[in-house]
Amino acid sequence: MTDENRRGLPAPPALGAAALPSATFEGQVVLVTGGGTGLGKAIAAEFARLGADLVIASRRAEQLKAAREELAAGAGAGRVTAAVCDIRDPERVAEVFDAAQAAFGLPDVLVNNAAANFPSPAEDLSPNAWRAVVDITLTGTWLMTREFGRRHLAAGTGGSIVNIGASYAWTGGPGFAHSAAAKAGVKSLVETLAVEWGPYGIQINGLVPGLVPHADMTEDIRGGLERAAPGSRDARQPALRVGAPRELGWAATFLASPYARFITGHTLVVDGANWQRRSVVSPEVVPVRTQLGRGPFTPSP
Repeated sequence: MTDENRRGLPAPPALGAAALPSATFEGQVVLVTGGGTGLGKAIAAEFARLGADLVIASRRAEQLKAAREELAAGAGAGRVTAAVCDIRDPERVAEVFDAAQAAFGLPDVLVNNAAANFPSPAEDLSPNAWRAVVDITLTGTWLMTREFGRRHLAAGTGGSIVNIGASYAWTGGPGFAHSAAAKAGVKSLVETLAVEWGPYGIQINGLVPGLVPHADMTEDIRGGLERAAPGSRDARQPALRVGAPRELGWAATFLASPYARFITGHTLVVDGANWQRRSVVSPEVVPVRTQLGRGPFTPSP
């Protein structure tokens, strides 16, 4: 790019800045799956800063312990607890809601952040690999959402759900057929349940992150980014910068806040317009196997 006028989108405010009043979630309980690491933890941190009582859930107890201590240190008026949960198991899902209710009360907000993903040519995906991603990303999200909805419907109370999605729910995801299919299902749940549960005061929205580097990215994802964008990642974004985790947290807290009550069934993409990027002249097609450094396909015996 040679245009001397290019400058990209401005950097976000500093970590700790608030887009909403400081007590926006005071007295409310927020449950975040996958809240022990990465973007889930960043989202949880913004709810905590705004006064929420926070429940973070994950399969790994050691990550939860460290995250709980970190989040409690930066929280506003709220409290923080953690619960080990495999969201693929409906009994464990019920138990994490029971634990949340025992600690603070029925969650007012559910953030479905937990997911699984790894790059692979579609033809290399085993049935177990497919199930591993779809069961966590789609079925796990559904089980958490269903439990949240059923408890609020029984109690006669409203609530807010934010599902973390992916832009390839619209476009397809070469190299990520399993995850793209699952995220398309997650997006459809947002649009379906917004209509079904709106009359009962339950809103549901989606939130899609763009390229937001963080310390907990898997080696597969990190390696793929390095192959796709060696050197400067910023230059490959229309915004001329990548996202910051706190920007996703600000978006999530807004969608679940009293200021967004008439927004439901919507999926908000926070990626600096990267998912809408197109070339004037289409680049040469490079097969997914080549992009991932795989040799010719050989069927398993």
